[in-house]
Amino acid sequence: MVIFFAFFASYCTIFMVKPLAERVGLVDVPCSRKKHVGAIPLIGGVSIFLAVLISILVFLPMEKRLIVYLICAAAIVLLGVIDDYRQLGVKIRLCVQAVVALLMMWGSDAYIHNLGNVIGLGDIELGIWGIPFTVVAVIAAINAFNMIDGIDGLAGAMSIITFTAILFLMAVNGGELSVLPLIIIATIVPYLAFNLGVKGHRNKKIFMGDAGSMFIGLSVVWLLMISSQSHTNNAFSPVTALWIIAVPLMDMMAIIVRRVKKGQSPFMADRDHLHHVFMRIGFSPRRALASISFFAMSLAAIGVTGELLEVPEWAMLLVFLMVFVCYSACIQHAWRVARFLRKYVFIKK
Repeated sequence: MVIFFAFFASYCTIFMVKPLAERVGLVDVPCSRKKHVGAIPLIGGVSIFLAVLISILVFLPMEKRLIVYLICAAAIVLLGVIDDYRQLGVKIRLCVQAVVALLMMWGSDAYIHNLGNVIGLGDIELGIWGIPFTVVAVIAAINAFNMIDGIDGLAGAMSIITFTAILFLMAVNGGELSVLPLIIIATIVPYLAFNLGVKGHRNKKIFMGDAGSMFIGLSVVWLLMISSQSHTNNAFSPVTALWIIAVPLMDMMAIIVRRVKKGQSPFMADRDHLHHVFMRIGFSPRRALASISFFAMSLAAIGVTGELLEVPEWAMLLVFLMVFVCYSACIQHAWRVARFLRKYVFIKK
């Protein structure tokens, strides 16, 4: 019941918000970095949030941490809408995200205090240092999903893969609020139908906007935190969380390293993300979407399998770091990789 309600609530909010966005000018127009045609309404994130809010109010009992989550989510969505409309400065965005992170920790009565047995010598407890660590983690997750939103369907696909992995581990290992990732998945599907222009939705394109990608990032990191930092029953270990959000996280970190090495701002927009590399190789946007989604599903599956088989956390971290080093090397030399694959790998466009 909750799935269908959330699904149709998302559809309804899209049709309600879209005319308003077009009227006030909350649209994305083409530029040198954005190759779409026409002004596209930036209402995907707003519609997803409103549908999640309505579904939670109908189906879930209100408690302190859930209320605080909704307040934090509303603040992030509002920040995203303003940024979509007026292009806020980086410092303002980071400050608001940091405040939201602190509010979320207080309301959830949880923060990242335990990193698990990631070096094989016992659990690493952060103590009070977990508070600034959590602030950085929240900001990182929010901006990871914001940065990955570069081609149609990508942010939505990455989020569905992540929420599905969280939902599965919550269902198998036990976890509070396991219905929440299910609600969010159901609200994202209608957005993808419009964004990708599937049959019946052509010429009705909408974009997620910063409001949507930041809302998803906040929701992901909140679910990861309450599922891996509980004082009673954790659905999965902290290192598994890295595998669940592997592609957005690795893409962000590799790009930041690349920009810093070039003396540029870590938050400067460019065309060196993973999806850009695929498209320079010769992939169409849809083939790039499918390939990156398969990559993300594979990494999430490794994390889930490692959790279920109780593979030592230090081993899972070691493998993750090896994958990240290889990924980062490819991104750092994106042009060389693209030239090599164009030359030696035949890909139909």
